[in-house]
Amino acid sequence: MTGAHTHGAEELCAAGAKLYEQALREGHVSSADAEDAPCLVDFGLLHPAVTDLNTLEPVPPAVALHRMLRTAEERIAKERRREQQLADMFEPLMRIDGRHSGGSDIPTVCVLSGLDLIGRAIGQAMADSSGEVLTIQPHTGHTHAPAPLHAEAFARDQALLDRGGRIRTLYQHTLRHAPSILARYERLRGDVEARTLDEVTQRLIVVDRTVAFIPANKDRTLALEIRQPAIVDFLVTAFVRLWRLATPMHPQAVKQPTLNGITPRQRAIATLLVEGHTDAVIADRLGMNVRTARVHIAKLATTLGSESRAQLGYLIGRSGILDQEA
Repeated sequence: MTGAHTHGAEELCAAGAKLYEQALREGHVSSADAEDAPCLVDFGLLHPAVTDLNTLEPVPPAVALHRMLRTAEERIAKERRREQQLADMFEPLMRIDGRHSGGSDIPTVCVLSGLDLIGRAIGQAMADSSGEVLTIQPHTGHTHAPAPLHAEAFARDQALLDRGGRIRTLYQHTLRHAPSILARYERLRGDVEARTLDEVTQRLIVVDRTVAFIPANKDRTLALEIRQPAIVDFLVTAFVRLWRLATPMHPQAVKQPTLNGITPRQRAIATLLVEGHTDAVIADRLGMNVRTARVHIAKLATTLGSESRAQLGYLIGRSGILDQEA
């Protein structure tokens, strides 16, 4: 890298302009080629390819211009001049043959790189919405996110609710009594509802049933922004089916019933035990640490009168607890 790039998008550096033109003509460039022009990724002009994260693909100039102008509109009183500069810069670029850049419509699946860019994309989608947001929030083991992130997410959600929108969120049962989550729902005002399940999918956000965001790697520094209607509809259907199976948490919490002395948590563990999973896998699937999982397994064994792991599996099957409806 030749040095830090501190210029704005309206003052695209020579290296960046040259590489972006190359990407538009050829359809892609390598990550190594972009090391001298990191501004292209920062400004959202290049993004990792879905099929090869070491390859960068150009965002069509018209799409890039639209996104930047939408950001500028939030500061319209001070940014009139910057809008004109952006338009002047992109006008000649849009005359370039863009056959390799994927057309003028918003890409149906786009890779977002970096937590800041992911957050801005989600924030913009929600800012444009006054409808419905569906989310799945799994237990990640990170219970103490930075306060600014909590505040930003809360403000974003409350703004949607104030516009008459609705929010539906699925959590794991392990987060049912988390102080930070309970405090959040005590403060939110509007059409907001939460439910819990023993197991949920990876994180999911669907806005107005038209755009969805899902993680693209384990640490969630990459995400997929999906606008392909069939895929979004599939994700919405999966959410709705999980929602129907879930236990209400907010605005009115419903206590899960105990069946023959077996709690719902123990029943979920019993299901995974008879499938042959280890304590570590059970803990990960149910969003708890291994020690807590083993405490629940011990209580289950005591309730059923088991003296060994092998006997516990047999007693679970004979008890019929997995055949009972909660």
